[in-house]
Amino acid sequence: MVRDASPGWLRQGVEASLEALGADHVDLYQVHWPDPNTPFAESATALREMVDEGLIGHVGVSNFDVDQLREFPGVEAIQPPYHLFRRDAETDVLPYAAEHDLGVLAYGPLAHGLLGGGFDEHTTFPSDDWRSHSPDFTGLGFGRNLAVVNELRDFAERRGATIGQLAVAWVLAHPAVHVAIVGARSPRHLDESLMAGAAPVTGPAPEGM
Repeated sequence: MVRDASPGWLRQGVEASLEALGADHVDLYQVHWPDPNTPFAESATALREMVDEGLIGHVGVSNFDVDQLREFPGVEAIQPPYHLFRRDAETDVLPYAAEHDLGVLAYGPLAHGLLGGGFDEHTTFPSDDWRSHSPDFTGLGFGRNLAVVNELRDFAERRGATIGQLAVAWVLAHPAVHVAIVGARSPRHLDESLMAGAAPVTGPAPEGM
């Protein structure tokens, strides 16, 4: 994984994206991970120059904590991981985003497939899939997570929704969140996610959630 937010690399990335898209600008350009080797001010200045040139509409960052956000001037959007199994953003990033009027694009609302409803105790992952080495997707941890997923599935079905719709709707229900980034492997998955906005998320949550 390359974490390079140096001015030259950022500009190269923008120019490559514009060429690939056949476009003259991108609406939102995000620094995907903090770069420990480049001062945030340098990255921010380079991005602001490209905004002034009309190459970028808005500047965002992903996977930044609040201290890093404070050090990165000009940020307009933040992309944090956020789902029912990972809620740490509620304690700092989401309140900060709301206070400073930042756009929030939450990624991973389906918990890397766990909340898609397609996994069971027989599910395995290829050796080159990081989930094959994760305690959340192997052994006792996976078993505990699947038990919670089954409760959530029942909770969703009693409200006329799928567990995937419930998971996405839950993320979108947070007042600081504007967008839920959802992956899809088929048109059916897209159709299901599009209905998440209408999925009811009220009522008592399963015990322990």
